[in-house]
Amino acid sequence: MEYIIGVDLGTSSAKVLAIRQDGKVMAHSQQEYPIRNPEPGHSEQEPDVILDAVRNGIRSVATIMKDPPAAVSFSTAMHSVMAVDKDGKALTPLIIWADNRSQGIADRIRKTPLAATLQQQTGTPVHAMSPLCKIIWWKEQAPDIFKSAASFIGIKEYIFYHFFGRYITDHSTASATGLFNIHELTWNKTSLEAAGITAAQLPEAVSSDSIIEGLLENVARDLGLPANTRFIAGASDGCLAQLGSNALDKGHATLTIGTSGAVRMAIEEPVTDAQGRLFTYVLTPGHFVTGGAINNGGVVLQWYLDSFLQTVSDKPLQVDAGLQQALNTPPGAEGLLCLPYLHGERAPMWDGHAKGAFIGVQPQHTTWHFLRALLEGMAFGLLSITEALEETAGKVEKISVSGGFTHSPEWVQLMADVFQRPMYLRHESDASAMGAVLLGFQALRLPTSFTAVEEKVFSPAAAHAEVYKKAYAVHGKLYAALKDIFPVIQTSLPGRSA
Repeated sequence: MEYIIGVDLGTSSAKVLAIRQDGKVMAHSQQEYPIRNPEPGHSEQEPDVILDAVRNGIRSVATIMKDPPAAVSFSTAMHSVMAVDKDGKALTPLIIWADNRSQGIADRIRKTPLAATLQQQTGTPVHAMSPLCKIIWWKEQAPDIFKSAASFIGIKEYIFYHFFGRYITDHSTASATGLFNIHELTWNKTSLEAAGITAAQLPEAVSSDSIIEGLLENVARDLGLPANTRFIAGASDGCLAQLGSNALDKGHATLTIGTSGAVRMAIEEPVTDAQGRLFTYVLTPGHFVTGGAINNGGVVLQWYLDSFLQTVSDKPLQVDAGLQQALNTPPGAEGLLCLPYLHGERAPMWDGHAKGAFIGVQPQHTTWHFLRALLEGMAFGLLSITEALEETAGKVEKISVSGGFTHSPEWVQLMADVFQRPMYLRHESDASAMGAVLLGFQALRLPTSFTAVEEKVFSPAAAHAEVYKKAYAVHGKLYAALKDIFPVIQTSLPGRSA
């Protein structure tokens, strides 16, 4: 029985899985890497650290499996970009989705008719996360780097360059850059003009199910793979989570919370939201994914635990223990509300100036009320995206959940209670990696016999409906009340530029 190695390039780790045609996971490796925040609003990673993590992960899985795979297929986090010179040497760190340094660029464009044009052509709202805005930032704030850059690429393209000596991206990942026309499946002329670059400075864009061959001999030896191993171009993690969750049918949405979070649904045509709240990405020919993402998922939970709870005992507090304490706190956090916008926010407001806020603090509120309010704030944000999704793409009939948050049943139950909808959890939570493998088998035209994965259903507690209905109504007014205040709040530390 054939197997495929699926590589999921996440924000904080690279997961590598070997999965057979029957869906059985035969081997697994996870290699973590850090995010640097050298200045407020800056989020960077070292591309060579991620490259090494991918190499180590593939090598580890290949060693366990012994027999060569049918292919290696990739899933990748979206919106990363870096500048490289003509020899492929990195001129910058990898700038990731959470980086807000180009917020001023996004603000300027959003005040013009160009923003609506770009949204319609590329499917990506104008935002500081967008590689389009980041490239314009380099052009204006780091002209030496901009002039020296032979190419602008993301992390998967950097890895493929080291594996094949070519810059290759896929239509799905390209469609999240703000530089790619989702209707014509080519680099978007309007975007290129705005950025001041040419299509030749961007990777070759191929269909997500394209087969790539020509693995460099020295790389093949290092990975423990035959040099003729086929690679699948792959797609973005969000789109592949849709495929991996078996959620390509009409009305079937997916909800994911990892470092960030998102709600998505598959559609057959590249429909875009007239109000600019949602993205629309390419998956494969005839399949598109629309929805919205929040910047502030598990990364905010980890911030809260690291910043406020590590001193509550002699031993570092683990995420699970902190979560349990918060989830034992009454729903509604006794009137405490939170806007968890530590890293600005994407959908549905697309505002890099947004900041975190706790509202309604009273004497009875403890550490755990604050953490509960933070979790509920995430849930309210995802609920608002779901409502926008229904207005744009049709009724959501079912919601499947995936991502790191599914390791906590109580957290999934909180989501069901806030949404007042059932949440369906498959036992396989690595939906993006599973999607990459499924895409690979489809590209190779190899049949799969994945057995029906048992789903656990989290039904909403009707007793909590009224509490969350009232809290959500108030939460929906908070951003509007504070949005004009956020931009004037100091964002830089003494001695540092914003």
